[in-house]
Amino acid sequence: MEAKINNWEHCEKPEIVVHETDILLIGGGMACCGAAFETDRWATSQGLRITMVDKAATDRSGAVAQGLSAINTYLGDNSPEDYVRYVRQDLMGITREDLVYDLGRHVDDSVHRFEEWGLPIWKTTEDGRRLDGAAAKRSEPSLEDGGKPVRSGRWQIMINGESYKVVVAEAAKLALENNRKATGVDQNLFERVFIVKLLKDENDPDRIAGAVGFSVREQKLYVFKCKAALLAAGGAVNVFKTRATGEGQGRAWFPVWNAGSTYAMAAELGAELTMMENRFVPTRFKDGYGPVGAWFLLFKAKATNALGEEYEVTNKEEARKLYGDYVDNMGTCMRNHLMIQDMKEGKGPIKIHTDKAMQKLAETMTPKEIKHLEAEAWEDFLDMTVAQAGVWAANNVEPEKTPSELMPSEPYLLGSHAGCAGIWVSGPEDIGPDEYHWGYNRMTTVKGLFTAGDGVGASGHKFSSGSHSEGRIAGKNMVSFLLDHKDDDPQFSEDHEELAKEVFMPMETWGKYNEYTTDANINPHYIRPSMLQQRLQKCMDDYVGGVGTWYMTSGTMLDEGFKYLEMIKEDSQHMCAENLHELLRAWENYHRIVAGEAHARHIRFREETRYPGYYYRGDHLAIDDENWKCFVNSKYDKETNSWDLFKRTYHQLVP
Repeated sequence: MEAKINNWEHCEKPEIVVHETDILLIGGGMACCGAAFETDRWATSQGLRITMVDKAATDRSGAVAQGLSAINTYLGDNSPEDYVRYVRQDLMGITREDLVYDLGRHVDDSVHRFEEWGLPIWKTTEDGRRLDGAAAKRSEPSLEDGGKPVRSGRWQIMINGESYKVVVAEAAKLALENNRKATGVDQNLFERVFIVKLLKDENDPDRIAGAVGFSVREQKLYVFKCKAALLAAGGAVNVFKTRATGEGQGRAWFPVWNAGSTYAMAAELGAELTMMENRFVPTRFKDGYGPVGAWFLLFKAKATNALGEEYEVTNKEEARKLYGDYVDNMGTCMRNHLMIQDMKEGKGPIKIHTDKAMQKLAETMTPKEIKHLEAEAWEDFLDMTVAQAGVWAANNVEPEKTPSELMPSEPYLLGSHAGCAGIWVSGPEDIGPDEYHWGYNRMTTVKGLFTAGDGVGASGHKFSSGSHSEGRIAGKNMVSFLLDHKDDDPQFSEDHEELAKEVFMPMETWGKYNEYTTDANINPHYIRPSMLQQRLQKCMDDYVGGVGTWYMTSGTMLDEGFKYLEMIKEDSQHMCAENLHELLRAWENYHRIVAGEAHARHIRFREETRYPGYYYRGDHLAIDDENWKCFVNSKYDKETNSWDLFKRTYHQLVP
């Protein structure tokens, strides 16, 4: 196929908008909202300009977009040391304990701010009664003033969270507006602008100098020049083939707009990645992906196989042969593993007995209390996964009368939930060994490039509140970085016109070739983004341990998969885009390919099954603490298209 060249003969040349700032926040989720709030407190008085760029609209952007029914990280009476032990246990013994501890000592302040900004938080009265948000606000003190939250687990507190993200976004936007007025800039919040590429300092290739993106609503290219940046654009979904098919193809547990941009753009800039072999495979209500946490923790529901057996009990000793004492810790992936064993042996379907849980709770309740309990159970989904209610209705299921089927999802790459994929960052200076601290807290190995939330690797279980808090930590340290480098003026060598040609190349390809065939979907000169995504998903599913292989892969399977990945990368250069939405999909594919390959390379390097229930190395099924209780890190060289993988030492800091 001929090389694709963009001379603007078949695509309208975009308007090029150049924006200079000091601090660039890439993303609009919880982490960047936290950073916007915190940087304003420290940067505005110093005359530093803050700019936030969001692919979506900040009010409903990120993993909390639809809402949540609980805040999953609130320490309260627990200590940061307790929090480290919890995260370490769930992540199979390996975590950056300095980062986890640091988050643990700060996260509650973000939760207190959420309540101050108007988020309704459930409270427990002195006589033990449970009040949901509105009632609690009328009669109970705030958390900061000693109010007792309703715990659905040791770390989780219940909220009325349909507008959770809107509340948090409002505070971020107010902070940005305060900075805008103080610094005199015309605009510092850019919504529906997709950042697709980071730019290096021409005088220091290990320093960030800017970023480039495009509007998903107008024919515009945006070039941002900055002195420091926070890259917090979420994790990755749709890298693997989904369980949902046909009209439900876009249904996933993790937000479909998370395209691995955080990992891909950092890797292409030369940042060191860590633990990209890890992925999250949540067990959720089948087809609707509804959350199970509140049902297990708050409503005390039990899950069994079709024979009525509790798989966490019956399969435990068999699992011990490969995974030893990790079985006793019963982390998220281990619970998955025990369930998957029953499903593979034909003991499914696995069902959660929502009916029995509701009936048990109702034994000591008045009719009015029962009605309120049912409302709470439904709100758990209407707050955060409305589709689950739709699936139940479509299948004539009444969860208070009938058990529901559970199913493990397709894999997702993330660093803020029960997973730890991400970027290697510097930790706090007062905790941990020197090798964990080389600069400013949450700064990557690229100078001036920070990350938070799903971007920070090796330290999961941050969830929404932790991501916000980590954004605040990063934001404050970005200001410190800039104040220490006042005379720096990073510049990038890329020409604005050439950047525009690169970004809009898929639209030029479409314009030039779409009339070559009678069916625009079938064309020898290009491939449409949806088709390329299907190829990537099939490759990852077949060779990197997706749902089609029960998450099983091996060295030989991965090596075969790399051959197909190379062809997919070659063919990605021939993607087309009929419009701006398809251009968005094309660039999301570029990012997913890099993130997916990083994941596969890391699994190939780590010769053990560290996360049974998330993935399996069929040729190395056991956990091998003697050789692999360490971090697996990597660096990608975009110029040579090569990966360097290596080990980093794990240090236990909390006994």
